[in-house]
Amino acid sequence: MRAPLTVILLVASTVLTAFSVAALPYYFRTDRVTLPAITAVLWLLFAASLWALRGVRGRAAVAIVLLGAVALGGAAMAGPPNTSTDSARYAWDGIVQNAGISPYAHVPADPALEELRPEWLFPEPVMEADGELGCEGQRIMTFEEVGTGEVLCTAINRANVPTIYPPVAQAAFTAVRFLVPVEAEYWPMQALGLLISLAITGLLLRALHRAGRDPRWAALWAWCPLVATEAVTNSHIDVLGALLLVLATMAAASNRRWLAGIALGASVATKLIPVIGAPAIARPGWWRIALAAVAVFLLVYIPAVVSDGPGVLGYLPGYLSEEGYESGERFIMLSWLAPGLGATVLAGVLLAVAAVLVWRKTDPADPWLGQLILIGVVLLVVTPRYSWYALLLLPMIAMTGRWEWLLVPLALTERLLFPDVAAARIAVVLAIVGVLIGTVRRAQPGWNLRVLDEIRHPFRRPNRTEKTWSEAHSS
Repeated sequence: MRAPLTVILLVASTVLTAFSVAALPYYFRTDRVTLPAITAVLWLLFAASLWALRGVRGRAAVAIVLLGAVALGGAAMAGPPNTSTDSARYAWDGIVQNAGISPYAHVPADPALEELRPEWLFPEPVMEADGELGCEGQRIMTFEEVGTGEVLCTAINRANVPTIYPPVAQAAFTAVRFLVPVEAEYWPMQALGLLISLAITGLLLRALHRAGRDPRWAALWAWCPLVATEAVTNSHIDVLGALLLVLATMAAASNRRWLAGIALGASVATKLIPVIGAPAIARPGWWRIALAAVAVFLLVYIPAVVSDGPGVLGYLPGYLSEEGYESGERFIMLSWLAPGLGATVLAGVLLAVAAVLVWRKTDPADPWLGQLILIGVVLLVVTPRYSWYALLLLPMIAMTGRWEWLLVPLALTERLLFPDVAAARIAVVLAIVGVLIGTVRRAQPGWNLRVLDEIRHPFRRPNRTEKTWSEAHSS
């Protein structure tokens, strides 16, 4: 009965996902209760689906994992973004580049680009009751055109600053917008997010098979509400960085160092953040990985530097300052202990220590646990208010089966939906405590904490003397 129950739970998650995207308004402008409540129910259904999957065996389990990923991802395309407007900037950057113009050279508010502005990204202002021009509609913001001071409306956040996204991300934006008419709104990037999330599911199934691990662990990525929301509905380009980092880690585990470096360099040139995945795959043969990664990074950046000079950095310096990382205010846990700049210094020390330990202790043939620990520690130390940063962590949770780390993306989701520092600190503390309890319990001899039962691999029979994954990694 576990297979039908799993399917029923996934259908419920699919319907609720579609409803949350299609029927609810943009979150930050109206109801602040319904979407968080639905999100909580989706996480509970996710947990129940994983529990039900424990009783599904062999190829049936793999089929359900894949079908669930397709269904949930498709449901996440039922409407436009619901908590973020980043994909509006993605669309604009792609439109501008297909017109032969660098997105680093002009801000969206530049009147020189007026002819490129589609109505769905730049709707006309309306006359309000007080006689002033204003903007109406969900996701629509008011800004002033550079030079003219004219009131304009746009779905693009920070329309008066240049883009922040690196060249590989820009290549993805350009390719997507090249394939669709300029009137196509948010769905093209959502479709790309769905395809990438499904590709990661497939890679995880393959990597789990090669490692002799339970393929059902792939559901920790494929069915996670964060993936449907942030990779598909809000279509954050971070999912492309996650795909490339998974490829880099798979290549490193197979001792293909040059390929690992190429994938790592492309990943970093997508969103910069995946650079935190380097220490776990940097031994041995670190110089080959470093050389290939740097070569790819420079190869994609040099044309932009030649064209735009320092402007290729876009709004990155301003973003870091705005988010409070320079002052230390954004480190909500560390600022408790060391207010101001001290939090930034303390964060740097903690992350440097964690990176060195992961680099020294990670098994080169099995770098997944190292990736999990370092990425997870970075998220807990940095405590970003954007839950989509955890897209890098989820594949590593799936590859290791250490489901207690799901508390980290759950805490970041809470911080996104409830922008209250006190509540965010409680969520992060609970995540840290949960991870520590899980780690300690795993270290106890004879005790095995699993999200899924250990079964014989559906594609091969283990030797009689072969330890199960749980036995071999109980500490």
